[in-house]
Amino acid sequence: MVKVPKIIKKLFFNQVWEIPNKENKIYLTFDDGPTPKVTEWVLDILEKENIKATFFCIGNNIEKHPEIFKRILKEGHSIGNHTFNHLKGWKTATKNYIENVDLCENEINKLASISYKLFRPPYGKISLIQSIQLRKKGFKIIMWDVLSKDYDQTISPEKCFENIKITTSGSIVVFHDSLKAQKNLEYSLPKAIKFLKEKGFTFETIN
Repeated sequence: MVKVPKIIKKLFFNQVWEIPNKENKIYLTFDDGPTPKVTEWVLDILEKENIKATFFCIGNNIEKHPEIFKRILKEGHSIGNHTFNHLKGWKTATKNYIENVDLCENEINKLASISYKLFRPPYGKISLIQSIQLRKKGFKIIMWDVLSKDYDQTISPEKCFENIKITTSGSIVVFHDSLKAQKNLEYSLPKAIKFLKEKGFTFETIN
């Protein structure tokens, strides 16, 4: 399943699954970076195509690779919090989960001049109480409408590209700038961008 069913969006309406609009705007997002070589390759592609995207970064990766994170900011992309250690909310005590999000936010705020207050739960797994507490802290919880599944090493790069063809106006599309996703990403992202541009979509950041 790569497109989220409407019933799921209705049940979890406090989380952002898509951003409806009539201007054919879509929202390209990347999870799990910054990752040496992979994130830099993504940034090169985005710069070449004159596209801005939103990067949901792992705090531990920001700490290890601050220069790549700074480049994301410098080139005008938006930033989101993806916890410090890529925690699965359903298997983490709420107190520990919130503390881990705060650790990531601290890393972001060391280098970013503005506070983005966007959060995406790793694996899409977050409990109701975790969601409530993060929203009370001012976070928008950003989910997705279209999942490329580039991280899934059991599917082909061609299938990864096919997965994004269901994109519609307002879709939030997920790729991953990670080593695990690299093979599928390097094949599918350029083809996806070309396909989506030919369909008349424009790319926006999430703010």
